[in-house]
This record gives sequence, structure tokens and C-alpha cells, in this order.
Amino acid sequence: MMPVNPILWLVHTVINVYFWIILAMVIMSWLVAFGIVNRSNPYVRQVGYALERLTEPLLRPIRRFLPDLGGIDISPIILLIGLQFLGILIDNIFFNLGWA
Repeated sequence: MMPVNPILWLVHTVINVYFWIILAMVIMSWLVAFGIVNRSNPYVRQVGYALERLTEPLLRPIRRFLPDLGGIDISPIILLIGLQFLGILIDNIFFNLGWA
């Protein structure tokens, strides 16, 4: 097994965790929109608040540049693609510098 650079491992782990947080936020918004969960429930409200606080700092700038699509928010998709791109870019930088 090839040894892994700890910095590269940490960056990929953070990207992977944030990827799942964004997916959880998207699923939570769908559950609220379709009336499956109720925002008046304290637990649901707390989870929604935490997910919003974790994702909004990166989603807000993306939303500013997107055109109005009539209530469809594609900013999470763009952010997920950007995170995947960032992971591949960091891999290439590490491998090209010989640090991986």
C-alpha cells in the first residue's frame, strides 16, 4: 500500500465531509418543501439551522451570480461540482510537485 501524504488526506477528508453536509442540506430542504418534516419541530429546526449555517457561506456567493430560475436553486449542484474539481486540482498539484 502506498503511503498517503497527511495533508492531502486531510484536505480530501474535509472536502468529503462538506460534500455530505451539502447533500444533507439538500435532502432536508426537500423534506421540508414536501411537508414530510415540520420546521416547528425543535429537533428539525435545530438540524436545519446547523446545516444552513454550515452551507450558506459558500452557497450565498454562488447564488449572487446565478440567474433567477423560478424557484429552482442549483447552487448546491454547482458547489458539489466545484468541490470535486478542487479535490482533483489538489491531487494534481501534489502529484506534480512530488509531495504525494
